[in-house]
Amino acid sequence: MSQRLGIMGGTFDPVHFGHLRAAEEACEVLGFHHFLFMPAADPPHKYGGGVSPFPHRAQMLQLAIGDNPRFELSDLEQKLAGKSYTVISLNNLLQRVAKDTEIYFIVGMDSFLELNTWWHYREIFQLARIVVLRRSGYPENEMESFLRQNVSDLYHLDQAAGVFEHPSLLPVHLVANTYFGISSTQIRKTVKQGKSIRYLAPTSVVQYIKQNGLYSN
Repeated sequence: MSQRLGIMGGTFDPVHFGHLRAAEEACEVLGFHHFLFMPAADPPHKYGGGVSPFPHRAQMLQLAIGDNPRFELSDLEQKLAGKSYTVISLNNLLQRVAKDTEIYFIVGMDSFLELNTWWHYREIFQLARIVVLRRSGYPENEMESFLRQNVSDLYHLDQAAGVFEHPSLLPVHLVANTYFGISSTQIRKTVKQGKSIRYLAPTSVVQYIKQNGLYSN
């Protein structure tokens, strides 16, 4: 029987309850055996050095997921040279896992609709099943339009399963999830203003931010 591996990438600067709950719900809906959080070491969409050092972001993730046996931190992108491109990371990951492992790459609807700005984005649809999380303000019909216009007009929706099928590319899943409306940008801004971020992120992460003086300058 094949193993199902979920992956969530991003800067996680910092990780918050929105990330964690989305991962938990995706695990339940799709039956993942393991779930990797893969922080970007050098994210190509972030300019001007405005991202916290990788060790801080990785440590906050480890603190946040340490009590969940299904969750695991991956430092793969730190080990790869150059920008943290998803296509390169997925290719490397596929070389490290068992051949019968099914890879599921989790993104929010907002990020999914910007995939055409990612480096060699069409290859992602050959490497992993993409799992799209619903987002407030993003109609679901935009998803089908995006697939047909930017990837292939052969995608068709299995309405009952919530899956876009394709004759040769991997399926794209739409998953209902609890949307918290929390963002890492919001948390950084709140800390900079000297306000509390309690209940936006795990207590261990809130304490780490305070102890290390992150986002206050």
